[in-house]
Amino acid sequence: MLSMRWMHGVALVLLVTAAVETAAQTPAAIPSNWPGFRGHDRAGVYAEPIRTTWDGLAPMWKKPIGGGRASFAIADGRAFTIEQRLQQEVVAAYNLMTGKELWTNAWQARFSTWMGGGEGPRATPTYADGHVYALGGRGELRCLDAATGKVIWRINILDDTKAKNLRWGMAGSPLIAGDAVIVQPGGPAGRSVAAYDRRTGKRLWSALDDKTAYASPMQVTLLGVPQFLIVTADRFLGLSVDRRHVLWEFPWSTGHDASTTQPMVIGDNRVFYSSGYGAGAVVLELTKAEDKFAVRQVWRNIRMKNRQSSSVLHEGFIYGLDEGILACLDAATGELKWKGGRYGHGQVLLAGGQLLVTTEEGELVLVAASPEKLQELARVPAVDGETWNTPAIAGGILLVRNTREMAAFDLRAEAK
Repeated sequence: MLSMRWMHGVALVLLVTAAVETAAQTPAAIPSNWPGFRGHDRAGVYAEPIRTTWDGLAPMWKKPIGGGRASFAIADGRAFTIEQRLQQEVVAAYNLMTGKELWTNAWQARFSTWMGGGEGPRATPTYADGHVYALGGRGELRCLDAATGKVIWRINILDDTKAKNLRWGMAGSPLIAGDAVIVQPGGPAGRSVAAYDRRTGKRLWSALDDKTAYASPMQVTLLGVPQFLIVTADRFLGLSVDRRHVLWEFPWSTGHDASTTQPMVIGDNRVFYSSGYGAGAVVLELTKAEDKFAVRQVWRNIRMKNRQSSSVLHEGFIYGLDEGILACLDAATGELKWKGGRYGHGQVLLAGGQLLVTTEEGELVLVAASPEKLQELARVPAVDGETWNTPAIAGGILLVRNTREMAAFDLRAEAK
C-alpha cells in the first residue's frame, strides 16, 4: 500500500515541481551543511537565527517519498535520505530548494515489522567530504559518491561481524571519525562496534561484546579525553578512541531493549541520558585521576522519558518529549519546570534559540525555549500521516518527512 501511494504521487508532483524548478539556484542560495542525524555532533542544535513569524508559512515544496524512518543529511544544496521503494532500499539525493530527485542508488532489500516502525530503513545517511554513507535496515552499508550516487564500496555489517539483526532493524546512523566510519552491528566476540576505512570499506577494528540498541554512535570529548559515546542494550559508556577500551560505563536498560535516543553532553564532564518505557532520565558526572574515570550519579528521575525522540539543551535547561508530552527540566537538579502540550511521538530540535517540534500527526510547531512556561508561538501543517522521523535544517531550510511525504520550509530569518 505504501509503495502504491508513492507511485501514484509521482505523477501529481511532476505538475507541482515543474514550475518551481525553472528558478535557478544561485550560489548565494545554497545552504550550509547538516552532515547527518541530528546535525553537527548529533546534538539536535541549529545555531543560526530562524524565522519566527509564521503567518502564511507554507512548504516551499512537498512530494511523495518511499517508506522508512530516516532523516536527511544536507550538503552543497542537496538532501540525502534512504527510503523503501517496492522491494528495494533506495538512497536518494534531492535538490534542497526544489525537491527534484537528482540520483538514486538501490539494492534488493526490505525490512518490515508489523509494529514499531512499519517497513523501510531506519538509519539516517551521513555526509562527509563528497561521500554519503548509508546503512540499510538489514545491514547493507554503502559509501556513495555524493555527486552521482556511484558506489565506492559496500559491505553488509551484520554478515561481516556475524551479528543478528535487531527486532526493529539497524537504526544507528554511521559516524565519521577521522579515516573511519563507525557503526554498531552488535556482533559477538568483540564485534559489537565496528570501524571501517571510509575510503575502502576495509574493517579497521572492532570492540565490545554487547547486544546493540537503536541509538547512533557519537564522538565527544569529556575531561579533555576524546571518546566514543556508545549506547548498547544494557549500558552506555565511553569507548577510548585510541585503544578502544571502556573508559567508563553506566548500566542502563529499557523495555524491549529499545534505547533509541542520543546521549547529551552537559559541560566538560556531565552526560545526560533518557529513554522510555518507564526508564526515565539520568545525569552522570565524570571525574578522572590519571587515566582512570569514576562515575557519579548526579540525579535520576522519571520526569523525562524520551521514547524515540532525543532531548536538547539550552542555557542550562533540558527540553524533550516525555512520552509524547513536552517537558522542561533543570539540567543541574532534574527539577521539573513545566510539562504540557501533547505532541505525540514526534521530534524536537533547538533552532535559533527556539524549539522546533514536529508532532506525530505531521504538524510543525514553534515553541519558546524558556523554563518559565510552555509557550507555543506558531503551528502549521507539514506532512500528512504518522510522523516519527527527525527533521533536518541547513541554511534556514527545514526538511520534514515521514513514511509517505516530505516537505521543505524556508525558515531563513529574512524570509517573508
